[in-house]
Amino acid sequence: MSKKVTPADLGKPHLSIAGFQLWVHGREFPESEDYDDGNWLRATAHCGASGASVWAQGAILMVTDVLRFGDACLAVHRDEAKSAVLDPLEPELRLALETSDELGHIAARVEITPDHIAQAHRFSFVIDQSHLPGIARQCSAIVEEFPVRGSRDRRGV
Repeated sequence: MSKKVTPADLGKPHLSIAGFQLWVHGREFPESEDYDDGNWLRATAHCGASGASVWAQGAILMVTDVLRFGDACLAVHRDEAKSAVLDPLEPELRLALETSDELGHIAARVEITPDHIAQAHRFSFVIDQSHLPGIARQCSAIVEEFPVRGSRDRRGV
């Protein structure tokens, strides 16, 4: 029987929001320089709360998803938007942050599954708007380590 992986086994996550963590392991196609293949990231995502722990891994998001999410977090912090969503093409992961009141509370909703055909898992957390710049910095660090490849113009990134 193989050992169950825990967040401690993976080290410090690249992105951490309440009970959600994301570790980026590298590019899915490290040799590719084009937009479509060169921006896929291999990652492990975990979310846990109240006795539940759900993991998803693989090429589940693109660096461009992370870039847009970080930018959207800053827009919410500046009160220019009401939500920031990490919504990759692959169905294993979705993370939405939405302004929930005038006091600066942000509702965080994580949808994560290792098997999108047979399972669905949803977690809800509340964070403070003061966390948004730190989340954006974490996203920027991922983008700095794995810069967007290919033409931005044709994709509107």
